[in-house]
Amino acid sequence: MKRIDNHLPTADLQRLDAAHHMHPFTNGAELNEKGARVITRANGVMLTDSEGVEILDAMAGLWCVNLGYGRKELADVAAAQMLQLPFYNTFFQTTHPPVVALAARIAELAPGDLNHTFFAGSGSEANDTNIRLVRQYWALMGKPDKKVIISRKNAYHGSSMGSGSLGGMAGMHAQGGMPIPDITHIDQPYWYSEGGDMDPAEFGLERARQLEAEIERLGEGNVAAFIAEPIQGAGAVIIPPETYWPEIQRICDEHEILLIADEVICGFGRTGNWFGSQTLGIRPDIMTIAKGLSSGYQPIGGSVISDPIAEVINSDEFAHGYTYSGHPVACAVALENLRLLDEDGIIDHARDVAGPYLAQKWAELGNHPLVGEARIIGMMAALELTPNKATRAPFKADAGTVGLRCRERCFANGVIMRHVRDTMIISPPLIMTKDDIDMLFERAVKSLDETLAGLKSDGLMA
Repeated sequence: MKRIDNHLPTADLQRLDAAHHMHPFTNGAELNEKGARVITRANGVMLTDSEGVEILDAMAGLWCVNLGYGRKELADVAAAQMLQLPFYNTFFQTTHPPVVALAARIAELAPGDLNHTFFAGSGSEANDTNIRLVRQYWALMGKPDKKVIISRKNAYHGSSMGSGSLGGMAGMHAQGGMPIPDITHIDQPYWYSEGGDMDPAEFGLERARQLEAEIERLGEGNVAAFIAEPIQGAGAVIIPPETYWPEIQRICDEHEILLIADEVICGFGRTGNWFGSQTLGIRPDIMTIAKGLSSGYQPIGGSVISDPIAEVINSDEFAHGYTYSGHPVACAVALENLRLLDEDGIIDHARDVAGPYLAQKWAELGNHPLVGEARIIGMMAALELTPNKATRAPFKADAGTVGLRCRERCFANGVIMRHVRDTMIISPPLIMTKDDIDMLFERAVKSLDETLAGLKSDGLMA
């Protein structure tokens, strides 16, 4: 039987894709007219498309391929597990060795007393779990009115009805009846875009104290939890001022509000530690995990829960779960991924070698005339594009127009960077070498130069 990776010419694959495949977060009509990019294989940090063109993947797939592409160890583990136990559920008082081993390993790695994992198939599913979990917790604690979950505008926690409601993306909320009841949102700690003339430290406190004001508005007896990403990834790699998280922690502690850290992007080495909560000094009651848990090699996610919450939830039946909660193949692959991240020193490499070198080169990009700010933490970074560095002014074009132009130049120059409005972001595999980073820098400079030339030609740099 022929392999399916590239058994048809690109045009034929694009026609079939247009005829039958509906893409996430995509205007299907526009894509079908243009034709989808067809990726056929990958190795290390490089992708290869159906025309044989190699592309540096500076987004690690979708923030997830922390270990890089082509790790045979993960394929071997998956194959062995499929032959031994390809599937069994974890309902009906049943378990299996891979889920037992993975839950125990996560407990070893997670900070504090986060010793229990409820598995899901994705971060979206895990955040849906969190909604029901925190409400059930407070009901069992004799406080059933504590139902409201506070989140942030421009946050991303998934795209299902529950997780999409937790997120604060206005474009998502405009479709499908979101947010669902009992979820509210406060402003984000996005100093570059929203801080104006405020000192960043002062701005961080102001944004954090919006949580306290929202708790007071709703009544502490009605608020179950606050959920936030340590670093807002899809929002544009928003790194909050240093004053922000300590104040958030204080408010949650003083007001009996559970703190959920959404570590779907930040977890498993992305910020230079196993979890972003460790990097930023957060003490969450629950962590959402996915993506880097398996480096994207298998779909898996989960909610990592503290001892006190798990004890309460376990006192009664929690009527919740998914067919693939703790899928044996996904768990086996995730366990091997965690072994490789640890024993191969990948997280140490990201913290001590790749991260510092990337930070050095990223700072140089901040000198480009099109860049208003170059920010980075660990192995995730952003470039704010602006016509005026001094004022951080927006372009005289619809938001996202310039970002899209720059993204297209990046693709043309063999590097995948993502645009969020007019901000360019990256989240590359943690295995990047200095040579890989040099290649990223060279291709990014070329793309910025070409974008700038086009903007000047069109009068958009005024």
